[in-house]
Amino acid sequence: MLYELRVYDVNPGKMKVIQERFRDHVIQLFMNHGMKVTHFWEDLGEANNRLYYVVEHANMEIRNLNYDRFRNDPEWIEVKRFSELDGPLVNKQESIFMKNAPFFDNK
Repeated sequence: MLYELRVYDVNPGKMKVIQERFRDHVIQLFMNHGMKVTHFWEDLGEANNRLYYVVEHANMEIRNLNYDRFRNDPEWIEVKRFSELDGPLVNKQESIFMKNAPFFDNK
């Protein structure tokens, strides 16, 4: 299993909007495209304005295929367009790819 930690540096004043976008649209769209979100966090330091989440993937090839399908989904394109009418929600996005360490049971 491949775990992708995605870190979003959210633009000032946009945290509520991006949270609503995930809650109302993106999580379901991810599921529609074979991606399972397992965790969400907000940075404890509000000044950092970061949102974190983990997506499980079978492997990197499947991950890339699923994201390509997601990014080209007409529903996602419209949700993104509408939610960013007042400007982009994210200043920077980073992905960190992880796998289970063999010495620890992560169940």
